[in-house]
Amino acid sequence: MFSAKIGGIGSYVPEWEVTNNDLEKVMDTSDEWIQERTGIQSRRYGKKHKETSTTMGARAAEIAIDRAGIDKEDIDFIIFATLSPDYYFPGCGVLLQREMGITNKEVGALDIRNQCSGFIYALSVGDQFIKTGMYQNILVVGAEMHSMGLDFSTRGRNVSVIFGDGAGAVVLQRSTREGQGILTTHLHADGTYAEKLALINPGAHGGYHAEKMGEDTDFGYPDTKYGEMFVNKKMIDDAMVYPQMEGQFVFKLAVQKFPEVIGEALEKTGLKTSDIDMFVPHQANLRISQFVQRRLGLKDEQVWNNIQKYGNTTAASIPIALCEAWEAGAVKDGDLVCLAAFGSGFTWGSALIRW
Repeated sequence: MFSAKIGGIGSYVPEWEVTNNDLEKVMDTSDEWIQERTGIQSRRYGKKHKETSTTMGARAAEIAIDRAGIDKEDIDFIIFATLSPDYYFPGCGVLLQREMGITNKEVGALDIRNQCSGFIYALSVGDQFIKTGMYQNILVVGAEMHSMGLDFSTRGRNVSVIFGDGAGAVVLQRSTREGQGILTTHLHADGTYAEKLALINPGAHGGYHAEKMGEDTDFGYPDTKYGEMFVNKKMIDDAMVYPQMEGQFVFKLAVQKFPEVIGEALEKTGLKTSDIDMFVPHQANLRISQFVQRRLGLKDEQVWNNIQKYGNTTAASIPIALCEAWEAGAVKDGDLVCLAAFGSGFTWGSALIRW
């Protein structure tokens, strides 16, 4: 059985570069504080009212399609991963289809909501479709427009300094060579501590946190009408419409799960860490990537990090970094590429690819 290969890859990041020094002007922070904790020096923000997760995803997709040597009309399925969709619903998959003008074939569009692990999950789903022969050219996109939903105040600095905007895309096709393409993918999740990293409000639960739900407390809002439970002034005033994160908890779990899921992939394929030519981790935090690198015994030239200049672009981070590595010649034909991610949910996963 032949696996899916990456036939084309593309990425897009907005022009507007926001440095740590720029953030110092709107919140109590510093370049030293941000770099020490995250390794980030700058990030990109999209143009307000002009760019969205969909439009950025489309730009990356156009490049990937061109590099795959096909036309957009050849795409027969779309998978879109994001945690920052243009709308609450419908998802970005159909919006991307419209943006790119490929609605004439009425191809299916699937939205993946696995946050930082979204691209790995999307790759795995696409791989299964290619293996069964159901689709021939699957467009997989990871895109994020974080800047539209961050708390740019000292209150929100622990989260807001981390994230940036951007998009990456690949075209999955059937490999023509045995042993080429996606060798294995491994997906995991544990929702026990979901609220440790989450955007809880607004939501259908109608209150601040899941634990406050219930008839006895009226969802935490006495005398609040049902329509007002989704979003109201108190939620906004209390800054509960922004992402919430317990950083230390996330860090400790991430450095545990990253090596585990990579080891799982290597064991499945009978390969060793030393066989990895390029490791592209989700760009969550440079300190996490460096910790995992040391645990795996990888050299600097075996790991690709670009969080320093783009921040954490969540579902877009792996395809952006992979595209950048490929464009730089760091990923070559026949190389063994390892991808891994960990994020909100919590979800995590890995993929081994023979380029």
